[in-house]
Amino acid sequence: MRTPRRLLLAGIATLAPLLAAAAAAQALSPEQRTARHLAAVRQDPARLLSFLRAMPKGGDLHIHLSGAVYAESWIDWAAQEGFCIERGNASLAPGPCNAACDRSNDRPAVQCAYQDPLLYNQLVDAWSMRNFDHAKLGHDHFFAAFDKFLPIAWRRAGDALAEVAARAAADKLGYLEIMHSADGRQAAELGARLGWDEDLGRMRSALLAGGMPDILAATRNQLDRDEARRDALLHCGTPQADAACRVTVRYLYQVLRGLPRTMVYAQMLLGFELAQADARFVGLNLVMPEDWYVPMHDFDLHMRMLDFLHGLYPSVHISLHAGELAPGLVPPEGLRNHIRASIERGHAERIGHGVSVMSEADAPALLQEMAQRKVLVEICLTSNDGILGIQGADHPLATYLRQGVPVALATDDQGVSRSDMTHEALRAVQTYDLSYSQLKRMARQSLEHSFLAGPSLWAAGRDFQPVAACGADRPERTPSPFCRAYLAASDRATAQWELEEEFARFEKSY
Repeated sequence: MRTPRRLLLAGIATLAPLLAAAAAAQALSPEQRTARHLAAVRQDPARLLSFLRAMPKGGDLHIHLSGAVYAESWIDWAAQEGFCIERGNASLAPGPCNAACDRSNDRPAVQCAYQDPLLYNQLVDAWSMRNFDHAKLGHDHFFAAFDKFLPIAWRRAGDALAEVAARAAADKLGYLEIMHSADGRQAAELGARLGWDEDLGRMRSALLAGGMPDILAATRNQLDRDEARRDALLHCGTPQADAACRVTVRYLYQVLRGLPRTMVYAQMLLGFELAQADARFVGLNLVMPEDWYVPMHDFDLHMRMLDFLHGLYPSVHISLHAGELAPGLVPPEGLRNHIRASIERGHAERIGHGVSVMSEADAPALLQEMAQRKVLVEICLTSNDGILGIQGADHPLATYLRQGVPVALATDDQGVSRSDMTHEALRAVQTYDLSYSQLKRMARQSLEHSFLAGPSLWAAGRDFQPVAACGADRPERTPSPFCRAYLAASDRATAQWELEEEFARFEKSY
């Protein structure tokens, strides 16, 4: 029986828009189709989270080793090491512990927490921002957490490295620049023994003659042991190797700027020496709260130290915490120059946080300078909210983007903050309505502004266009001999090529 002509025409009319839509979708590039999918799921938190979890994210350039570990892991390791708990302030203490696990015991073994839910929850809450009342400023609670679990952090660095790498792999991160005081404060203690000298050159000579080379060697040896422990836990080099074994890790030696000046300078010197002697250390950073007395009082002195040492070690990279401040946390004058001075006198190639940028003197000129000099800002949204109470429109992320300042998302202390890079991206999309192209750009910028050795995959002065050696290559195909040779000579370009391969696979699914 023949189909009536009017029914046939109606069927064609119904199919035509669907066919046109399908053809239009096929005409879009994989990146455009992926961007369209993000736009479609933007208002659906569950689907948005799933999308962001699978998305390649490049590198995390601002991550502290001790703060990146979740409290539950510290508890397990402290129990294994036989530590006790000072019940009054939830701090670790060395054994022997009081034998009983009853709640009248003010110094029980950490092991007791496994059978006492109140004690276990007390530790997790004290060692992190879990259950913190966010109606209050979290600054003091956040920074107090570190001293509570610090004794076990010194002893389980290898385990911490394994956890951080595993979480990075699950988070679709391929590169980490981990801040780590890998010497266990040996340099600081050397500085304290030798004392202060206003002549920074003479003091450097005294430190080098007084034992700094031995500390450098011991630090490298300790890192060898910690990385061996990490690799054993992750089964690296075996058929059962964890995906975390493929995460590239480098270190920034972290200087504790809240210590006395003799100790700060000695740590700075060790950081410069390590970065010059060991390719795993790619630079240094100054850590501890920027608003504390010593970091505020000695800020100009710290910049003078960095300026002096940079002149002797010009190839060593520097990233600095600067502008992790908010009005009221310090007097108004304390907000006016930390970011600019960190760039111009401290030689920072990247800035961590940069929250108070609009309180700096002549902020528009500073933003223009940062854009022109391509000083990247490591954006830590969850941390800035938890510590400073700065979020939403009060945060300068949108301002940095408008002014063309390069930015990349970072986790800061994801264990203490109870976050990860996926949730940093989720917060960024939901709060600032970021597009897929903006997220992809941030991931690319994280590697472009990393301190990995070697030239970039991207041609200078061009917006993520490959260098001539790889200009005709595509990440979904095996690179040409010329491109392979270029990648083989550059850790940075290799990491960037691998990210592009990840993006190609990810976008193909849409």
